Amino acid sequence: MPQSLVQIYVHLVFSTKDRGPFLRDKLICEEMHDYLGGTLRDMGCPPLRVGGTEDHVHALFRLAKVLSIADLVRDIKKESSKWIKMKGESFSDFHWQEGYGAFSISPSHVDAVVQYIENQEEHHQKDTFQDEFRRLCRKYGLEIDERYAWS
Repeated sequence: MPQSLVQIYVHLVFSTKDRGPFLRDKLICEEMHDYLGGTLRDMGCPPLRVGGTEDHVHALFRLAKVLSIADLVRDIKKESSKWIKMKGESFSDFHWQEGYGAFSISPSHVDAVVQYIENQEEHHQKDTFQDEFRRLCRKYGLEIDERYAWS
């Protein structure tokens, strides 16, 4: 077959370094989510929803057939870090954590994940990022090494 077709939905989650609350300001947080969505779109990965809280982001998107997850994450972190550092001196120490979680999503679960991302603020009134990430890893059958998961 000469045509290559791919439909892989990815739920990507990563935090700021040491969960610093760099995205506390509502406007900056929304701008960051928009910027990440635009970067994903420019990379050929149409975003369905980008959201999060002051210390982490969630992105649901369709993975381009020519990209690896590792390359995509490296590039969106690099570009968004450069962008936010141009927003002022208070962001000069901004960094994303080194790691990330990327989870494949069934097309039948896309709406539920969109809703989950949209309700992040409400969700995090009860749970920390670490608790959420642990739960996601358990749900997808992944073991995490706590010594390295949070840097």
